[in-house]
Amino acid sequence: MAETAEIADAAQAAAARRARFGALPGRIRLEDTIEERAATVLDPARNTYSADEWLVRYAL
Repeated sequence: MAETAEIADAAQAAAARRARFGALPGRIRLEDTIEERAATVLDPARNTYSADEWLVRYAL
């Protein structure tokens, strides 16, 4: 009798675990986990080439 009660308790505990943890959560796509933003505001004047600036920096 004691074994039957233990088996029933174990089965009931297993059913409770299966009900709570039985399914894994849905997959999360990588695109949903990453947010890309510029660290600073883009300055178009910063990346322009100036021949005069090059001359001043490296020739004088």
